[in-house]
Amino acid sequence: MSNLFVRKATGMVRSWSVFDAFVYAFFSINLVTLGFFSFSQMYFFGGGMIPALIVSALFIIFEVVVYASLIAVMPRAGGDYVWQTRIFGGGIGFILAITGWWFTLWLWTPIYGDMLRHFVITPVLGLLGFQDLALWFATKQDALYQGTPLFVSSLLALAFVATVIFLGMKTYARIQKFSFYAGMLGLSIILVLLFTGSPDTFKTNFETNAAAVFGKGPGLYDATVQAGLDAGASTPLDAWDFMPVMLTLPWLVFFNLWPNWGATLYGEVRGATDYKRNFAGMAWALGVTTLLGIVFFLGVSRAMGWDFYVQANAAWWNYAWYGVESPLGVWPYPALLASFLTTSRALQLIVILLMSFWWFGWAGTLFLSSTRVIFAAAFDRLLPEWAADVNERTGTPVNAMLLMVIPAVLVSGLYAYNVGVAEDGTGGFYSITLAATQGIAIMYFGTAIAAIILPYKKKELFEASPIAQMKVAGIPLISVAGFIFAAFLGFLLVEWMFDPWLNTAGEGPGLYGISFKNTNSIIFLGACYAIATALYYGFKARRKSEGIDLDKVQAEIPVE
Repeated sequence: MSNLFVRKATGMVRSWSVFDAFVYAFFSINLVTLGFFSFSQMYFFGGGMIPALIVSALFIIFEVVVYASLIAVMPRAGGDYVWQTRIFGGGIGFILAITGWWFTLWLWTPIYGDMLRHFVITPVLGLLGFQDLALWFATKQDALYQGTPLFVSSLLALAFVATVIFLGMKTYARIQKFSFYAGMLGLSIILVLLFTGSPDTFKTNFETNAAAVFGKGPGLYDATVQAGLDAGASTPLDAWDFMPVMLTLPWLVFFNLWPNWGATLYGEVRGATDYKRNFAGMAWALGVTTLLGIVFFLGVSRAMGWDFYVQANAAWWNYAWYGVESPLGVWPYPALLASFLTTSRALQLIVILLMSFWWFGWAGTLFLSSTRVIFAAAFDRLLPEWAADVNERTGTPVNAMLLMVIPAVLVSGLYAYNVGVAEDGTGGFYSITLAATQGIAIMYFGTAIAAIILPYKKKELFEASPIAQMKVAGIPLISVAGFIFAAFLGFLLVEWMFDPWLNTAGEGPGLYGISFKNTNSIIFLGACYAIATALYYGFKARRKSEGIDLDKVQAEIPVE
């Protein structure tokens, strides 16, 4: 076996505890970054947000079962890539994983940068009195420089992400643990402010603080309400109508489909063959985040008024997406709005600084998991062997990281300046962003199918695993969970691709904006799969000429 792979062993060190993996999963479905951001965009749905949170968690728990099971059977760096290539054989695992974990993750970079400016830079600068600079980062500028604030924020995000990943898993674990405790303290203060506040107090303080921090004039509250109504704000808090709730899920999962995000790292987690511990880490992350989301919604409803929250979000995104002026002029960051319930500028700043650790603890998820997939493919000789090099001191696959970071700089520029936009303002690079989630979900679908057939395709491996006796009515639990998760993903993919509920006339951008009518998105995904296919068969032919049979490589499980 030693001549099949680049080395006899991967060289990865199991430097993480199961608690470290839990914190990573908790940040991966980040209530504050992904959650607050996604919630704010969901102003035009008819399904209640609390029911949607609960229903989505019930489906996603089967994802947790699938991934906890696969990790217990094959706890290797590379996750989806390793499982699919070993269960399916051939190139499907490489093509799906390289597209989902490498190419499409570049698109997340400007999203992380956008959140950095809205969650950290703008509110901190505003509270410190740098009003003009805060507004510069928050908004679009003139036609020539409109993307510069976002591009600068994306570069800052990339610099931080590259640094913390390079420092290695052990150091990153310390950073995310500190961020976890600091962020939870900040959120606790926010929830106290929300549950002790009232809409009347909020309305008064909102106008006073917005004037002091961002230079806004009187009447801002009413202007925001009207702008939100004009933008179509409609999402209820707790409406349980079945179809509207189901149609809310394909957008909500942009936030919470990721408790398994650390699955590619379990070659570096101690005790990863223990199914119960794997399941508990991801399940607790999902459950606690869901509960905190519900509590947050109830607190917002009590202190701000649910309608105002939805209207403020609608007003902002009507500006960001369609260029309609937003009265507030900055993204309505819930933590900042909640801090306005106090008149103490010092407390406001402390709260926002504590809440910023939700971003700093989460930022490494941008590329950390992806580097292990690139590493695993290079270790199998399906990418240049130098991509499998590991820094001896930190255990970081540095070259794999550079394959994420360098293209991400280019993608960030294309996104920030919306290169390729038509004269009528449609299209452009911006329109393909959500394709990243499509590509990842398609990869997850492949993993779900792999989970279904694992007990039958790899019978000896399954029977020797710690999950062999876990069955439902005689059927392996991993197969049952895989079927349910695959069905849920199938629903999401159909909704995204066909968007059948556009409106009564069947026209318009649709609920999700990434259907086949979004040709930029389809072309981008198609190009990613084509490039991945070319890489696979190109390297397969090259290795064959070198006397290496990649089919034999992918039949073996590497030693960590």
